[in-house]
Amino acid sequence: MELPAVSRLPQLLLLLLMTLRLSAGDCPCSDAALCRPIRQRPDFEVFIFDVGQKTWKSYDWSQITTVAVFGKYDPELMCYAHSKGARVVLKGDVSLKDIIDPTFRASWIAQKVNLAKIQYMDGINIDIEQEVNCSSPEYEALTALVRETTERFHREIEGSQVTFDVAWSPKNIDKRCYNYTGIAGACDFLFVMSYDEQSQIWSECIAAANAPYNQTLAGYIDYIKMGISPNKLVMGIPWYGYDYICLNISEDDICTIAKVPFRGAPCSDAAGRQVPYKLIMKQVNSSVSGSQWDEDQQAPYYNYKDPAGRFHQVWYDNPQSISLKAAYVKNYGLRGIGMWNANCLDYSEDTLAREQTKAMWGALKPWL
Repeated sequence: MELPAVSRLPQLLLLLLMTLRLSAGDCPCSDAALCRPIRQRPDFEVFIFDVGQKTWKSYDWSQITTVAVFGKYDPELMCYAHSKGARVVLKGDVSLKDIIDPTFRASWIAQKVNLAKIQYMDGINIDIEQEVNCSSPEYEALTALVRETTERFHREIEGSQVTFDVAWSPKNIDKRCYNYTGIAGACDFLFVMSYDEQSQIWSECIAAANAPYNQTLAGYIDYIKMGISPNKLVMGIPWYGYDYICLNISEDDICTIAKVPFRGAPCSDAAGRQVPYKLIMKQVNSSVSGSQWDEDQQAPYYNYKDPAGRFHQVWYDNPQSISLKAAYVKNYGLRGIGMWNANCLDYSEDTLAREQTKAMWGALKPWL
């Protein structure tokens, strides 16, 4: 039976990529050895996400162990990462309703393995953030997908790595009921997205930290209580913040925000907009308040007024707040640390920007 046109697209893309690879020759690196899979397993993982362009040339490669490519594939990046002993992995996303079918799962996994081989990559980071009901077929199918993906990659690409992204807490955040212990056992490790922690606001609709210290750590405590080894957990920290328009701002800096519901919660961080650290650093010193520190949330924020006269409150992470969380990673034996995303810093030649960028990379391992 002929496949529908949409179903044929991934296969046609793979054929095109294979044709291009053959026409361009083999390994795109100056040294063919750089196209071999990375095999060593680091004692400490620094897992970064790259969303494109060429900022990777300025990253701190003395730390990086894995690059998850969420932008356009760049063979130059692959060659350079391999020269530094760092893995480069695919992004894996798929509709959960489709993976209930074992045949579809097998086809999807085969396509990803083939793509990794064509691009000389070292595995896949599965990033599925869709709703799952605890009693649904998707609950079991998702665990099966991770297990089967890991088995196939490990079998066909020596030293390959399969990871899965999870919310900051296992308590069904954003209606994501996943088999966390099963998934952790089925892959190499979990990347815990310890950010967007205001995606569901159940209390007052006010601006708050993207990744409050105590709340962030509570998520890891809950994962570990489930029986997941700390060595299976990599802490993801944000290199971006949220800019909220304040409907009202009190004398003690409480910023009331618009009610934007999300997956059952009356309010959410969707009332704000994400802002990369490089833009925050350009704005904070000219803000109304300058950088302030919230002792309860262990996070910085500032207030500013826009041209229309509205007050905004911006919550973000900086080297101080990140170092606190990184210390937990070290002290409690987590697998490592990483961020969304490495492109958020200012990699220009500006002296102040260089200092700020160096400090953010340094906060990943404040004990060194």
